[in-house]
Amino acid sequence: MQGLIQGLRSCQETVKLAILKNSRGRVAFEGKNMFSRFGRVSSPQPTEMAEKGLENITIADVLKTKGEENDGSWVSCRTNDNVDDAMKNMAKHNIGSLVVLKPGEQHIAGIITERDYLRKIIGQGRSPKYTRVAEIMTQANKLITVRSDTSILQAMQLMTSNHIRHVPVIDGEITGMVSIVDIVRAVVEQQNRELKRLNEFIKGEYY
Repeated sequence: MQGLIQGLRSCQETVKLAILKNSRGRVAFEGKNMFSRFGRVSSPQPTEMAEKGLENITIADVLKTKGEENDGSWVSCRTNDNVDDAMKNMAKHNIGSLVVLKPGEQHIAGIITERDYLRKIIGQGRSPKYTRVAEIMTQANKLITVRSDTSILQAMQLMTSNHIRHVPVIDGEITGMVSIVDIVRAVVEQQNRELKRLNEFIKGEYY
């Protein structure tokens, strides 16, 4: 995964260098202004030429693409639910983890993932119908979390170094859940947009 992060950074730098190379001879920048035979024209600001770079894409952006910008849209279960019901809930929503809440509360007690099921139920020969979620979940005090303003590159490094695939998003309270798949998807989509802008620039759609 570290190699992936380095590769993404290298790809982004390559795109930026290509844009600069192709811009030579077409426009000349001097400070904040550029000149043409029509007189003095203000140069476009970087934010007008491109969308967010990888370093500026945050977990909040990822949650928006998942439809989780509104509180309560993440999927949860309770500590006293049995593991079998929790796994069925995951399958129903096609996800790999659930936020675990205490009965009658909205405070996070932990998370339960597919890996917990494989290691602590299947691997130990336990019955999912007679095992409570609280018995196999990762406790809240051991959770690794991110904030909504954490960059996706920081989140990717955090997940890689801790060998985890799901992290809760907590801004004082739980606001969502992201997986490594969500992060990689966001990176790929950003790179596709970057390449599209480069292609449009080369074709002359930018002045």
